[in-house]
Amino acid sequence: MNKEKNNMKECLLYSKSGDYTFCGTCNHRCRIAPYKTGICGVRENQNGKLNLLVYGRIIAENIDPIEKKPLYHFMPGTFSLSIATVGCNFRCLWCQNADISQCTKEKNSRSDVTNTLGIEMTPEQIVEDAKKNHCPSISYTYTEPTIFLEFALDTMKLAKKAGLKNIWVSNGYMTKECLTLIAPYLDAINVDLKGFSEENYLKYSGAKLQPVLDNIKNIFKRGIHIEVTTLIIPTVNDDEKQLNDIAKFLASISKRIPWHISRFFPTYKMTDVPPTPVETLKLAETLGKKAGLKYIHFGNV
Repeated sequence: MNKEKNNMKECLLYSKSGDYTFCGTCNHRCRIAPYKTGICGVRENQNGKLNLLVYGRIIAENIDPIEKKPLYHFMPGTFSLSIATVGCNFRCLWCQNADISQCTKEKNSRSDVTNTLGIEMTPEQIVEDAKKNHCPSISYTYTEPTIFLEFALDTMKLAKKAGLKNIWVSNGYMTKECLTLIAPYLDAINVDLKGFSEENYLKYSGAKLQPVLDNIKNIFKRGIHIEVTTLIIPTVNDDEKQLNDIAKFLASISKRIPWHISRFFPTYKMTDVPPTPVETLKLAETLGKKAGLKYIHFGNV
């Protein structure tokens, strides 16, 4: 089997009509023409078959404190083996990992995605690395685990058998079908809630707000440990109304959902925006406490 085929696997969630495939992995539900990819850049329609181009192609593997995810209320004090492939279904203008998350949108040839970006690793190797380095969990993070669902899921199943925990750090844009597939193997997740404005979600991230809100509710109902992060960005989501709406939304689900409020620093395509004043974080904390949230944590300060 040649190298290109090693890095491909048929996607689990899609349908087809004529020459087009319809991806059901994330809520973009991309309609993909022949030999084109969806928004994420890693799922390609090949003769009516939707293939994941980055199966077993790891762009990052590190051992991180679990608090870096950030998770403060799940296995605190432990380390997590953290992995990612290239690609993302969002295009956040402040992305801190743009070099690996956005590169699939800049390189359109299949060979760039499958044969040059990252190293080949099997799910078995990743689980073995976690055990060898005494990591009780594996985190699927850095980019967006939803877009490499098939590889993540195969790894999660093996990890579960080995007694390891599975963690996602996600933008929360997976479909219900995707969440149903991963839920039996997912132990904890941090969802990045980027604001509470539909207009700003579309403008700055290229996605809709409501699917993220629905998934936060659904994940909690399934009994999966969930924490939520909001990177507070001046002029984007730092107004009192949005911060108050986020706090009230989380509290309406459970006042025990931890809320991580993080300080923004200029990066990627938002280098002209100043860092978040600490006073804005304190305002968010005040609003969160007023809403009844029990656990509020500052980040990047």
